[in-house]
Order: sequence, then C-alpha cells, then structure tokens
Amino acid sequence: MSKEIYGVCPILATPFDEQGRIDEDSMRSLIEFELRAGAHGLTLFGIAGEGFKLSEAERDRLTQIVVEQVNARVPVIVGSGATGTDTAVMLAQKAEAAGAGALLVLPPYFVKPADDGLVRYYRRISDAVNIPIIVQDEPLNTGVTMSPGLIARLSAEVPWCRYAKIEARPSTTKISALKALAGDQIGVFGGLGGMYCLEELLRGGVGIMTGFAFPEALVQLYQHFAAGDLNKATEVYLRYLPLLVFEGQAGIGLGIRKETLRLRGVISSSYVRHPGPALDETTYRELHRLLDWMGIPN
Repeated sequence: MSKEIYGVCPILATPFDEQGRIDEDSMRSLIEFELRAGAHGLTLFGIAGEGFKLSEAERDRLTQIVVEQVNARVPVIVGSGATGTDTAVMLAQKAEAAGAGALLVLPPYFVKPADDGLVRYYRRISDAVNIPIIVQDEPLNTGVTMSPGLIARLSAEVPWCRYAKIEARPSTTKISALKALAGDQIGVFGGLGGMYCLEELLRGGVGIMTGFAFPEALVQLYQHFAAGDLNKATEVYLRYLPLLVFEGQAGIGLGIRKETLRLRGVISSSYVRHPGPALDETTYRELHRLLDWMGIPN
C-alpha cells in the first residue's frame, strides 16, 4: 500500500565533483541532512536535480543510492516523464521497481499533445504502476500549459494521478482554481523555490516541494502551519524570504543553492553541469553578504 505524500519533500540536488562526476558520498550526506531537517519525503530528479543531464546508468545508480540510504524512513519520489510515452512508462516502471514510493511526472515537452493526448499519456503511465503520480505542472520549462480543468480531469479519470505540483505563475490562484474543481480528490504541492509556500498552503496545498538550501526552515514553517499557528509560520517565512528570493533567481538559482549547501558542509562541490551557468564572483559576494546579514555562518 502506498504512503500518503505530504509536507516538505525537498528536491534533491545532484552533487558532482569538480570534474562533473557524480559524488556519491555527497549525495548520501545530502540525504541525511534533509532527513535531519525533518523532511517528510525526498524527491529525486526534479528539474533542479539536473536529471535531464544524466545518463540512464547515472539515473539508475542515483535511484539505488537514494532508496538504499533512505531505507524506508520517508517516501522517495522519483521524477520521470519523457518526450515519448513509451519511454515515460519505462522510466516509471524502473523507478517503482527500484523502490520509489511515488512519481513526479512531467508532461511530454517536445511534441505537446492536446488535453486528450495528455490524459492518454498519464493513463498509460498509471496503468503500468501501482504508486501515486504527482502531475508536474511547470510550463516555464516544459512549454506545456495544463489548465486547472485538465488537472482536475486527470485526478478524476486516471487512478494514480492523486497529486499535482503547481508551478505555473501565479501558482496561488491556480491552486485555488484547481481545489475549487477537485477539492480533496487531489493533493497539491507548491514549488517555485518556496517563494510563495505560505500562500500556497493557505490556498489548500498539502506540502512544499522545492530544494531550498535551508530545509529546516520550510519544515518549521509547515509544522507551525499544520498546528494552526499562522503567526509563527509567517515569522519563519519572513525571516528566510530574502534567501528564498535570492536563491529563486532564474538561471543561476541552482548554482546558488549548491554553493549554499557547500558552505553548510553538506556537499563537497557546487559544480553545475553544463549548460548550467557557473556563478560569477559578484554573485558569490552577494550570497556571503546576505548570509552574514542574516547571521548565518558561512
């Protein structure tokens, strides 16, 4: 029986060494760091996990490492989806066989089918697995726009489509529209670097799925919110908002996130695989200044 997916489910960065090779020790360190922070689940191969830059063998090895290291302490959510339906089905089946507790599934992002084609795509995946599917709505990177009505339809017609991750801006109003159509039939996660996480929870979200380098802050915020203490949740949100915004910069955000994790002693290198840009010296100085201003050792 699948576990319920909720709460803070960080997107794991993929650590590389300075030559661009996967750093398995840093991945294990990152997993323990996230679990110590109180993560309710861990997400592998999100967009910020650079999964699209990995070979099939690298994906298989990382999935094995994460499932092994987590050791069933929390659900492991594996990002899949592909430009071809057959490939998406294969990736989903491999993830389930490796021990994934759920799938984060992008729509096809080269040939972009209409709504009926997207329903068929997700149904083919659902028919091939026995774990929940999180429909990933991220039009900025995929170029695929999924309306609230379509996502509600997926939750009604495709058995394993029980969750959605909404990253279409503005995410808040889209979450409200989706919840108005589907209610509790679908669990909704926010992403977008966590910049709007409190408002997304207020709109009916069940959790936060992003790779922010201070996961303990998101866990504290979520716990206060779940306990009904909106004032304390807001205090945590406002304290970390400058870092959420700084890390949320398009194009360089992943480099900032990885450098922050390196400064925190979690991973050994902040290397981002090409064509992701390396951070320039000014951005490094701005990050250190912001951490100093917030009283965070670096």
